[in-house]
Amino acid sequence: MVSGGQCVVAICLHAVMFLCTEFRGECACLLSGWSRECGRRVDAECPGAVPCCGPGPWYKLLLALGAKPMNAAKWSFVLCASVSAAVCLCIYISSGKLRRPVPQAWPLHPAECGDYPDELCAALFQGKAAAVGLGARCEQLSRAEARDPGPLNCSRLLAAHSYITEPLSQEEADFPLAYILTVHKDLDTLLWLFRAIYAPQNIYCIHVDNKSSAEFRRRLQELASCFRNVFLASRSETVVYGGFSRLQADINCMQELAGSPLRWQYVINLCGQDYPLKTNRELVRFLKSQRRSRNITPGVPQPEHMKPRTAHVHREHLAPGQSYVIQTSAKKAGGVPHGLKLYFGSAYYVLTRGFVDFVLQDVRARDLLQWSRDTYSPDEHYWVTLNRIADAPGADPDAGWEGNVKLVKWLDQTKVAHDGCKGHYVRNICVYGLGDLEWLVQKDFLFANKFEVKNHPLVAQCLERWLRPRALSHSEVPIQQEWYIKKNKCFFDIEGNNCSIPLK
Repeated sequence: MVSGGQCVVAICLHAVMFLCTEFRGECACLLSGWSRECGRRVDAECPGAVPCCGPGPWYKLLLALGAKPMNAAKWSFVLCASVSAAVCLCIYISSGKLRRPVPQAWPLHPAECGDYPDELCAALFQGKAAAVGLGARCEQLSRAEARDPGPLNCSRLLAAHSYITEPLSQEEADFPLAYILTVHKDLDTLLWLFRAIYAPQNIYCIHVDNKSSAEFRRRLQELASCFRNVFLASRSETVVYGGFSRLQADINCMQELAGSPLRWQYVINLCGQDYPLKTNRELVRFLKSQRRSRNITPGVPQPEHMKPRTAHVHREHLAPGQSYVIQTSAKKAGGVPHGLKLYFGSAYYVLTRGFVDFVLQDVRARDLLQWSRDTYSPDEHYWVTLNRIADAPGADPDAGWEGNVKLVKWLDQTKVAHDGCKGHYVRNICVYGLGDLEWLVQKDFLFANKFEVKNHPLVAQCLERWLRPRALSHSEVPIQQEWYIKKNKCFFDIEGNNCSIPLK
């Protein structure tokens, strides 16, 4: 593969050899694809080469001006070299401008890392060390641009973001899903996630934190206005990390989703920094075949070291620029309502519609919700505890950590469940870097957390190029050109299946 710099050098050498031999009145021969000087006068011929050329125009001009033949030859060569240098400089500058990737704002115009981003992504998925170094340099080229403050153009949004605008199969159309997205910042990462999970047969509730900026909320209102199946929660919470407000945000969306005329089958909760590792169809098939109307709430009986979370009274603290939960010395009065056994697990779930109705209406669920208001991180015991009640719809009383809802690299699991974070940690959770891509695509999980598009744009771009072709390769409807991430209909296939990867 010839680089732009090599091309410039070759053009310059040919220009110098052609111009200088022409101006000096000596012949140029083309032997084996390159030029050399014959060293003979103009009335000779080069053996096995093209006929020799006559005196050049600069040489003739200098002679006409009265210069001696020797001086004319010297000055014609100097002029030739100067012109050639100027030509080479112009070529070099212009080629650099043409070849240098222009940084664009994500996600409407994702930054292309080099001329072969698909090959680079494939190498990253295979864990090639050189690709990580090259990718890191490419990511430095990505610079966010200021967003247009004007109204959002919905038709442009749908096309530019490659939204899939009709169900790709009857199977998916008959099995709609509901999503709850709790968000507070990072619009770029949220939009990247949203276009990956969006399908017109599904429904989406977006809870925007009260602490979010007015501009962030306005942008999401504009986004929701472009889709009939997307809405912002009518009641917003001021969410505090580890506080009851995080659980209440989910409940707010559930109340509105339960009133929807769309008969969705399952609800899935995500945060704005997640990303799917399965296509919508793969997710539907997984829920239909493996779960069979059961909820997914990974967890275990509450460990001893977690009991202070529910034994002491906790208070949410709100102050400008910071918010947190305080554990007080006061003990919680009374036991767990209805004698329920507490479990500890993930705050993220996949729940049946019947279970959502149970959460909103059953007295045990409502009493446990009220009791949990002054506990720490109640979303990590609420869902998993209710799902162990035997008569709850879709309950799984004997479940453990299985379920594979959310793939996370926890700091305290280094060298146990993973080989360390190749990006950086935030609250002991890995924000994935380029070196994590191989690990991510090998795991059989539904979603992964956590991502930051601005800090790791190539991670986002590679995962998008990995997921979208898989979704489109099994489409039962004609594929619209706008659905492709870029014009090419085929990107790469790490399994060697000609871009047709079997459904998992």
